[in-house]
Amino acid sequence: MARLMAVHAHPDDESSKGAATMARYAAEGHDVLVVTLTGGERGDILNPAMDRPGIIENIKQVRRDEMAAAAAALGVEQTWLGFVDSGLPEGDPLPPVPEGSFATVPLEESTEALVRVVRDFRPHVMITYDEHGGYPHPDHIRCHEVSVAAYEQSGDPNAFPEAGEPWTISKLYYVHGFLRKRMELFSEEFAKHDQESPFKEWLAKWDPRAGDMMGRVTTQVECGDYFPQRDDALRAHATQIDPNGVFFAVPLEWQQRLWPTEEFELAQTRVTTSIPETDLFTGIEES
Repeated sequence: MARLMAVHAHPDDESSKGAATMARYAAEGHDVLVVTLTGGERGDILNPAMDRPGIIENIKQVRRDEMAAAAAALGVEQTWLGFVDSGLPEGDPLPPVPEGSFATVPLEESTEALVRVVRDFRPHVMITYDEHGGYPHPDHIRCHEVSVAAYEQSGDPNAFPEAGEPWTISKLYYVHGFLRKRMELFSEEFAKHDQESPFKEWLAKWDPRAGDMMGRVTTQVECGDYFPQRDDALRAHATQIDPNGVFFAVPLEWQQRLWPTEEFELAQTRVTTSIPETDLFTGIEES
């Protein structure tokens, strides 16, 4: 079976971006590996129920345990690259990210670390974030840069010769989860039921100049049957995901009926395919 690698900045990112797709492929017998670049050590506690003694003091281990539970829920393997969370700078002007954190590590160093994992796992397909990181967190942007560099160099025998036997990845995708069209569709469903949409404020602030990321989507993977596993993985990240928050605001039945897919952009490919796609492995000859 073909192999899929998902590269993410922090524990919990994998559960909110392409999780049901990974669960589907794992259930179908494909090898799926999540590579988590940082430990999420500087993440805030976003679930009020978890804001209690002993959590923030042991946040690194807590988040490792959460990640293990999420991976089990999705049925995938997971490994850590070992870099330190940069945190999300706030203020005007923005302060620099902490020295020694992932966003400050030389690109060559972090790329070599990811290339080692690529050459060991030998994925046919890699998924990660676009050039904006999905949102402008320094670790997400760096995750994009490292992933693209590893895609381009893992098959080059002259690049990082000590990092294992070269392996060429066939396809690179960006995952797109925050789609205006999807939120509008759910908002219309809320209106039909005389309910206020949880996306009302977000949509009101939308800058039309930004466009809708659906314009970049090349590939929609049918995975509605695996939304329950995605939700279990989200809940596993209890410090980061509020079970009463927006991730669970849309009834599961609506999601499965109205939008049962996850969306990706084919960023680079070394195999022949036809757009639009419904399968990340289209064109792959397994080996």
